[in-house]
Amino acid sequence: MPERLLALLLVFAPLSLVSLGGGPSIFAEMQRQAVEVHRWMPAGMFTDLFAISRAAPGPGSLIGALVGWQAAGFAGALVAALALYLPSSLLLLGIGHWWHRRGDGPARRVVERGLAPLAVGLIFAGVLTLLRADGAGWLELVTLGLSTLALLRGVSPYWVLLVVGLAYATLQQAGAIGSGG
Repeated sequence: MPERLLALLLVFAPLSLVSLGGGPSIFAEMQRQAVEVHRWMPAGMFTDLFAISRAAPGPGSLIGALVGWQAAGFAGALVAALALYLPSSLLLLGIGHWWHRRGDGPARRVVERGLAPLAVGLIFAGVLTLLRADGAGWLELVTLGLSTLALLRGVSPYWVLLVVGLAYATLQQAGAIGSGG
C-alpha cells in the first residue's frame, strides 16, 4: 500500500504543475498513467470515473481523487487530491505575487500569449484520449466537430447540449443508434 501511495504522489504532483487550463488539460496523461503505466484500472473504468467527476458538483479534476480511491482506497484518494491541488496552489501563489509586481510588462504579455495555445493543446489531447478510451465512432466525432464549431461561433453551451441531446434521442428512437450512442 505505501508503494501505491508513493506512486500516486509521483503521478499527481507533476500533473498538478502542468495543469494549465484546469483538469481537462491533464486527463490524457492521467489516463495513461492510471490505465497503461500503473494498471490501476481498465480504460473503460477511467471513462466511467471521468463521467462521475463531471456529473458531481465541484472541480472537474475531482477525477484525481476517484483514481486515487480506485488505486488505494481512502488514503489513495487523499494523497491524489492533495498531490493534485497543493503543488499548483503553492506555485500559483508565488506566481500571483510576481505577476502583480510586474504590472503589464513585456514578459507578462509573452507568457500570456504562450500559455493560451499550450492550454488548448493539452485540453484537446485530453478529449482525444477520452474519445479513444470510450471507443468513439464516426457519430461521436461528427458531434464533437459540430459542437465545437457551434461553440466557437458563440452558441450557448445549453443550446448545444439541448440540440445534441434531442438529436441522439431522435436517432435512438428511430433505431439508428443503440442506447450507448
